[in-house]
This record gives sequence, structure tokens and C-alpha cells, in this order.
Amino acid sequence: QVELVESGGGSVQAGGSLRLSCAAYGAPYMRLCMAWFRQVPGKEREGVAAINVGHSGTYYGDSVNGRFTISHDNAKDTLYLEMNSLKPEDTAMYYCAATSPNCAGDKWTDAHAYDSWGQGTQVTVSS
Repeated sequence: QVELVESGGGSVQAGGSLRLSCAAYGAPYMRLCMAWFRQVPGKEREGVAAINVGHSGTYYGDSVNGRFTISHDNAKDTLYLEMNSLKPEDTAMYYCAATSPNCAGDKWTDAHAYDSWGQGTQVTVSS
């Protein structure tokens, strides 16, 4: 069993920065691929970024590439999302997710491929 606990959300003005954290507990073999998704009411959950835990492979959605950075601290078992140059359209509930296969190709964006989810943390960007 895996437990994921997000933190770090909040309100910021456009152009600002935030860092999200996701502390992971239990079954390391079930969280070889970890990702950040986001969702706004009435829309499907969108893949933001993913990382293969233990090695350097990272993946980014087109809308955040170059502005967001995903990383994982193996010693702390914590996933991070550094968000810079934030835009109002980045406003959403952000979720941490994990699954056992390594992230690969375009499959990392499929929310149904993830077995474990956090409770979410709200990010609000004002213009």
C-alpha cells in the first residue's frame, strides 16, 4: 500500500513561483513512476510531469515544459514540482500519483495507469 501526501499549494500572482511536495510512504516497488496531475472542475485530469524514481528520466506536458521542473529526493522519499512563471491557466487542484511500471512514452499522461493518488493541493494564480 502507498500513501501520498501533497503540500505546498497556495495563491500567487502571475509570474510567481511555487514548489509542491509529495511525501510518499510504503511499498517503494509500487511507485517507480511518479507524476503530477492537475484538474479543474468540469475537465479531465491533465498530466503535468512525471519522473522515473531512481534514474533521470523525466516527462513534461507541453503547457508546462520549460516552466516546471519535477524532481525526486530518494533519501526523503519525496516528489517535488518546482513551478515558475506561473500563469492564471495553471490554476487547478494538483495531485501526486504513483505506479509500479517505469514511466514510458506517452503512457505517463494516462491517469488510469496510476494506482495511488494523493488528496490534492490547490494552486491559484491571479492575473
